[in-house]
Amino acid sequence: MTAELVDSYDELERVCDVNESRELVRDIFTMTGDKWSMRVIKALDDGPHRFTRLMAEVEGISHRMLTRTVRALERDGLVRRQSYAESPPRVEYSLTELGETVIEPVMAFIQWTHTHQAEIEASRARFDG
Repeated sequence: MTAELVDSYDELERVCDVNESRELVRDIFTMTGDKWSMRVIKALDDGPHRFTRLMAEVEGISHRMLTRTVRALERDGLVRRQSYAESPPRVEYSLTELGETVIEPVMAFIQWTHTHQAEIEASRARFDG
């Protein structure tokens, strides 16, 4: 898949028409829309964190859910886990270069949501009757 932005919706459909690509797009949208991933990414945007500091910054996340979230983000190449051979053992998490690139498009989508919040809420109210 090309790293360049596509110029039209038709081009976007063509690029995303490959099953693997479509699946990856769905997976990434699911990840960015879940409750914890973007909060972890946002916390790591301030620099490397140890697990306990990350847990304190991402309010409400359980130990198990933070473990699952950082592992999923590491799997996708967005987070780096660095172990240090010390006693006691020390592990730090940080954003990869790829992880740093996800913040801008997600923030753009959040800005779009804020810009259109009143319209969306009015539409929901009309629909819900």
